Amino acid sequence: MQPNGYSALRTAAAWRTPADRGWIAVGGADRGRFLQGLLTNDVERLTPGSGCYAAYLTPQGRMIADMHLLAEADRIVVDLHRSVKDRLLERWDDLIFTEDVQVTDLTPDTVALDLCGPGACPALVRAAGAPGGGSAMTLYQHRAAAIASHPLTVARIDELGIEGYRLLMTPDVADESRRALAEAGAVEADAAAWETVRIESGRPAFPIDMDGDTIPLEAGIADRAIDFDKGCYVGQEVIIRVLHRGQGRIARKLAGLTLGSAGERAGGRAAAGSLPAPGAAVSHDGNPHAGRVTSAVHSPALGRPIALAYLPRTVAEAPGTDVAVVTDHGEAPAVVTPLPFVQPPVVNPA
Repeated sequence: MQPNGYSALRTAAAWRTPADRGWIAVGGADRGRFLQGLLTNDVERLTPGSGCYAAYLTPQGRMIADMHLLAEADRIVVDLHRSVKDRLLERWDDLIFTEDVQVTDLTPDTVALDLCGPGACPALVRAAGAPGGGSAMTLYQHRAAAIASHPLTVARIDELGIEGYRLLMTPDVADESRRALAEAGAVEADAAAWETVRIESGRPAFPIDMDGDTIPLEAGIADRAIDFDKGCYVGQEVIIRVLHRGQGRIARKLAGLTLGSAGERAGGRAAAGSLPAPGAAVSHDGNPHAGRVTSAVHSPALGRPIALAYLPRTVAEAPGTDVAVVTDHGEAPAVVTPLPFVQPPVVNPA
């Protein structure tokens, strides 16, 4: 990991070019109603310049994808993981019957640059004028901007759990935009720095921490991704059954783990040994496979390894519970820790 990239994400501004994103445009007069019946959030309430976070589920309530939606005047842009883009394009096209809806792949003609950190807004103003009026945009607000007279779209998307912006543009504008962000004082951060901040913020990523076996309630994204007052959508019956008949008592839940013995944690010493690999078992109370790790990093902010893991709900909801995680060096002691591990700075609140 580049230390200066991590430091910039935490104290200033850093940028990257995400390589794992894809984009679908949903156009036509019935686009809002069409997506309303498919996705977990309230799409029909969106107005041009606004957006939301949502998920697309199977009828069994399992996740097919999570996504950011950006409503424009004549279309809704769907920003999602590239691995599921073609599947959604084909599926949604098959679901169009008499509706006035068109789905289009924007990915070949789109490049994104992400700009994050407490100094992201000032850097953005220096690079692209004042797309947010000189202050932070509200979450999912997006608008047209320009770098060196080249048009692009700026969207407020706090994907890392800290202030962040996604700049969407055509490929020919990307190099000049990168130079402009660097000249504005933003530092390029590598994928490891980005991943470290994401995990410190307790933000699950698809398909790493959420996949086709995950119910949104298990991943802790319901408050961001689900509108519980909207009408029917695919998978809603399962979600409602868990909430109302089960009082929300899911079997497992994503939780934070801080690795190291009680003595190491109390003394501020870093835990020894290697990081647990994705899928590593978590043992608790005599059960060697009580849970499993999905992501793990060494946290510079905490000075020790941390991980996201699915645990039995009763364990996940009991911070301070001692568990053990399997690593290359054997079982490592760990403790269930509330998320986020690191609170975001109160800068440019939105």
